[in-house]
Amino acid sequence: MFDLRAAGTSVRREIVGGLTTFLTMAYIVIVNPAVLAQAGMDFGAVMTATCLAAAIATAVMGLAANYPIAMAPAMGENFFFLTVAVAMGHGWRIALGAVLLSGLAFFALTALGLRERIIDALPGSLRHAIAVGIGLFIALLGFTSAGIVERPAGSGILHLGDVTRAPTLVACVGLLATVALLARGVRGALLWGIGLATALAWGLGLVHWQGLVAAPPSLAPTFLQLDLMGALQPRALPAVLVFLFMAVFDAVGTLVAIGEQGGFFRDGRLPRARRALLADSAGTVLGACLGTATVTAYVESAAGVAAGARTGLANLVTAAGFLAALFCAPLVRMIGGGVPVAGGGVLQPLTAPALIVVGGLMVRNVTHIEWDDPTEAFPAFLVMVGIPFTWSIADGIAFGFIARPLLKLLAGRPREASPVAYVLGALFVLRYALL
Repeated sequence: MFDLRAAGTSVRREIVGGLTTFLTMAYIVIVNPAVLAQAGMDFGAVMTATCLAAAIATAVMGLAANYPIAMAPAMGENFFFLTVAVAMGHGWRIALGAVLLSGLAFFALTALGLRERIIDALPGSLRHAIAVGIGLFIALLGFTSAGIVERPAGSGILHLGDVTRAPTLVACVGLLATVALLARGVRGALLWGIGLATALAWGLGLVHWQGLVAAPPSLAPTFLQLDLMGALQPRALPAVLVFLFMAVFDAVGTLVAIGEQGGFFRDGRLPRARRALLADSAGTVLGACLGTATVTAYVESAAGVAAGARTGLANLVTAAGFLAALFCAPLVRMIGGGVPVAGGGVLQPLTAPALIVVGGLMVRNVTHIEWDDPTEAFPAFLVMVGIPFTWSIADGIAFGFIARPLLKLLAGRPREASPVAYVLGALFVLRYALL
C-alpha cells in the first residue's frame, strides 16, 4: 500500500520515524489549548480538538499523498487567532469562522491547481534555500526551547541564555548524545536522544510521573461553535485573508523543505503535490469545525524524515500517537509539557535536541545553490535568513519571490523567471503595500 521497497525504507524505520515526529511535536497538545484558552475557549475541549484534528489530518496526508508529513494546529497561526479573537475584538467564534473560510478558499485554490503551480514555479535555488531557511528556523526553535538562546520579554534581541540551568544542561547532554549516536550510525538516534533526555530529566526531578491514562475532555464546548456569518462581515474579511496567506505559504514552504530533505522531488516537481495540498487544506476545515486554529503541515516532520521515515506509514504512527494522547494526557504532559523555569518561562529540553540536530542536517542543502549567479544567490540568501529572522516561513518565502524576478529583470534576463513567478512577486509586493 505504501510501496516501502521502492521508497528504500522498512516498517521499522517508518515506525521509528513516525514516533520521532510525534514526540517532537507533542508539545502542541499542551501549548495550543493554553494559547486558545486566552481567547476564552475551553482548555480541555481545545486539547481534544487538537488531538483529533492532528490525528485525522495526519492520517489523511499519509493515506492520500503517501508522504511522512504530519499535520497539527500551527504555532504562529494560533497566536494570530488570539489576535483576531481578542485584540481585534471579534471573539473566538468569529475567529473559528474565519479559519473555516480560509480553509475552504485554500481547498478551492488547490483544486484549481494554483498552489501546485506555485511549487512547480519554484526554481531549484529557492527550493534549496527554503529547506535551509526552515532548517535554521527549526534549529532556532530548538535553541530557544532548550534555553541556550533567549529573547527577553519586550525585546527582539537574542542572547545567550543561562546554560547552567538544569533543564538547559539536560538539553545539551541530549544534543551531544544524539549527535554521537548519529555518528555511530545508530538507527533511531533522534528517538533514543529524546528517551535519554527524558530519563535524565526524570532522574533530576525536572519532570514527574503523572500517571498514564485519563479520560479525554469533552469536545462539546468548541465543536461546531464557529460563527460563519460573523466571519463573512466586511470587518472580519482581512482576518480571513491573513489566515489564507499564512496557510498557503507555510504549507508550501514545509512541503518543499521536507520534499528536498527526503529526496521526494523528481525532475524539479513534487509528485502527488496536489493530494498533499488538498489534505493540508482539508485539515484546516476539519480543525475549524472541531474547534482549533489553522491545521497545517509541521516542520517537525523533518525530525521523522531524518530518523528514516519516507512514506505515509510513518504518518499513521504519528496519528496513532495523537489518538493515544487523548487517553494518555498525563504521559504526554510529562514529555511535551515542558519544564518551568524562573521568570515564568517554560523550556522543552527533552525534544529541543532533536530539533537542533534536524536543523543542522537540513542546512546541507546550501551546497546546491548557484552561488556564482547573483540573481539566484541573493534571493536564496534572503529566503534563508528571512525565515528565521522574521519567525515566519511565509515572509521568508515572500522575500525570495519578490527579489528573484526583480533581479532577473534588472540583469536583462527576464525570461529566466516564469510568468507565475512575476505574478507572485507582484502579489507579495501588494500584500506588504496594503499592510
